Amino acid sequence: MSKGLIFDVREMTVHDGPGIRTTVFLKGCPLRCAWCHNPEGISFAPELMIRTQGCLNCGSCRRPCSHPECQGLERCTRNCPQGLVRRAGEEVEAAVLAERLLKVGELLDLGGGGFTLSGGEPLAQPAFALELAALLRPHHLALETSGFCRTDVFERAIEAVDLVMIDLKHMDPDLHARGTGVDNGHILENLEALIASGRRFAARVPLIPGYNDTEESLAAIAARLKPARDRVTVELLPQNPLAGAKYPLVGRSYQLFNDPERSPRKGLAAFQALGIDATVL
Repeated sequence: MSKGLIFDVREMTVHDGPGIRTTVFLKGCPLRCAWCHNPEGISFAPELMIRTQGCLNCGSCRRPCSHPECQGLERCTRNCPQGLVRRAGEEVEAAVLAERLLKVGELLDLGGGGFTLSGGEPLAQPAFALELAALLRPHHLALETSGFCRTDVFERAIEAVDLVMIDLKHMDPDLHARGTGVDNGHILENLEALIASGRRFAARVPLIPGYNDTEESLAAIAARLKPARDRVTVELLPQNPLAGAKYPLVGRSYQLFNDPERSPRKGLAAFQALGIDATVL
């Protein structure tokens, strides 16, 4: 029985696959994307999220407690009278989580939806993610992944779910490393495996001003996807202007900015020119 670490379960999501879905966010990611909008999903360990606005400086959160979920965090997540302190990271068995999720399985089926495994990077916890996927059958399953994992794990994941949504940031290995902390070698190998599988899939491109929103960058992504143009849908994701709001809560800094003058719809042309279905989320 596998155990995994999650940091959120969101119900009634509509941008994580077809229909209405429940999305499970697995904690921990080997990438360090400068624009990440889930900073609480980066670390592979539980951590505190602390909001300072509204803090009474009463010291309640620093008082020793015996709550199991607070141990090792140096703060109590229950004592704050304003509710400003919470734990990001819950360790759970796959079977226990599946039982919790399946309570809404039939309702999701009626809406043409299902369950989505996201992150963080869900395939960084392969045993847990694959066991959870098996337990959630026969409901529709989607996987949101960076594609940064061993190819044997990725190939098993392709077979375990109905839809793979793979993030593609940049085709240039040096620029990919500059923006994410890793080069794209593993990701491109797994993209080729996904294309060779013959399965329909979605490619998600976060549009980051000044990094990958150029015609040259988007044309390179489009060219890589051309062999699967009849089976792939490209989803362009404008940079989230509110992404930086959560960084101070987990003690991280956010330095990117959002440029409202740039239009993500201009990026559609590179894909449409090659007959690739592309939309802006």
